[in-house]
Amino acid sequence: MKKIMLIGSGGSGKSSLARQLGNILGIKVYHLDAIFWKPGWVGTPKEEQRKVQEELISRENWIIDGNYGGTIDIRLQSADTIIFIDLSKWLCLYRVLKRRIQYHKKNRIDMAEGCEERLDLQFLKWVWEYPEKQKPKILEKLHRLSQEKEIIILGSPKAARQFIEKMKSLKLTQN
Repeated sequence: MKKIMLIGSGGSGKSSLARQLGNILGIKVYHLDAIFWKPGWVGTPKEEQRKVQEELISRENWIIDGNYGGTIDIRLQSADTIIFIDLSKWLCLYRVLKRRIQYHKKNRIDMAEGCEERLDLQFLKWVWEYPEKQKPKILEKLHRLSQEKEIIILGSPKAARQFIEKMKSLKLTQN
């Protein structure tokens, strides 16, 4: 596990899991939302996203969290481990709403400076429709890569906690 990507719906816990994994493995974490959003929620053009990701994946090791479907193949091809956090839309929606309250008028550490927590109908719709619209495409891609990559699908918060505990234990036995 040297080149790890995390994908999943908004509110699934990608950023939190990425940070925990980064701490355990001693690998730098890159949050695509923090890289691709400029102050005031100004998006980065796709071509620049591609260039940035090409540079990131050329590094010896990394953990990258974020979906960005238009450039996901760049990360899928370079990752040795792909973690898909597959939680119910109800739980993801709850977490997104909770996050909005928790970070009201604040920046999250996995977001760009000048991008205070916000919530809009388009994002809520994306989270709600993720299992029907995004998940099948992701599972198809993961299935195609399953012979050459380590694919980890975490289907519950408990599975995510168990995965982190397993990684901590493995790290302890290696030291």
